[in-house]
Amino acid sequence: MHNFQPKTLFLGKNSIYLPSCHSTNDIAAEIIQTKRVFDGTIVITSDQTAGRGQRGNTWEAMPNQNITVSMILKPDFLNIAQQFRLNMAVSLGIYEFLCKYLSEGLAIKWPNDIYVGNRKMGGVLIENTLSGSRIAYSVIGIGLNINQLSFSNDKAISLRLASQKLEDFEIEKLIEQLCECIEKYYLQLKNGHTEVQKKKYLERIFRFGELHQYDQNSERFFGKIIDVAETGHLIMEVGEEVKMFNFKEVSFVIE
Repeated sequence: MHNFQPKTLFLGKNSIYLPSCHSTNDIAAEIIQTKRVFDGTIVITSDQTAGRGQRGNTWEAMPNQNITVSMILKPDFLNIAQQFRLNMAVSLGIYEFLCKYLSEGLAIKWPNDIYVGNRKMGGVLIENTLSGSRIAYSVIGIGLNINQLSFSNDKAISLRLASQKLEDFEIEKLIEQLCECIEKYYLQLKNGHTEVQKKKYLERIFRFGELHQYDQNSERFFGKIIDVAETGHLIMEVGEEVKMFNFKEVSFVIE
């Protein structure tokens, strides 16, 4: 990461590269605690030894083969009840970035996993610091499988596998492009384009409008995703009812 120069206004202009670290989100949180932090600072590592995902899951990533990065933003224009708007903006940025290399099969699995077909390519972990009712800082942790060719989980996939590219992608170049796409959607959000982003997000949702199996408390049911609430709750048709589910209340059944 010796010549990292994203074409952005602020995101990634200040970057910190660590050859190895336990968690880029933890490092970013420590930077925030110092009070000497630039909006748009990013923390990059080639080897994350204790990466975290949603629901407390660990993130498997082989050294030097994938994107593991955390971005520090100051979205103080959002209050606590609006925090899912940031989730949507970041997910859309990642989606647009990957569209440069994939022509089909790409989707955002609610709330913010990245899927190709039925296989997971990446995920996002957003951790917010509050000031009163506003969001003072957000740490956006992003893990994307890029060049890795084998996984212990057969439901995982990398960009190289999905695109059938014969040689490795250049990770540094990809992170530059990722910063550019996320900044684009972040600035749109800041300028109030919430409804436009919500529409795009729903259009890209994995299994949107389709009848599939889901799991709640080890009980399976058929449901259809029809919307996502302002709070981030998943809204589904289940039989004759419309139900709302929080992040840890329902899981996708993926065969």
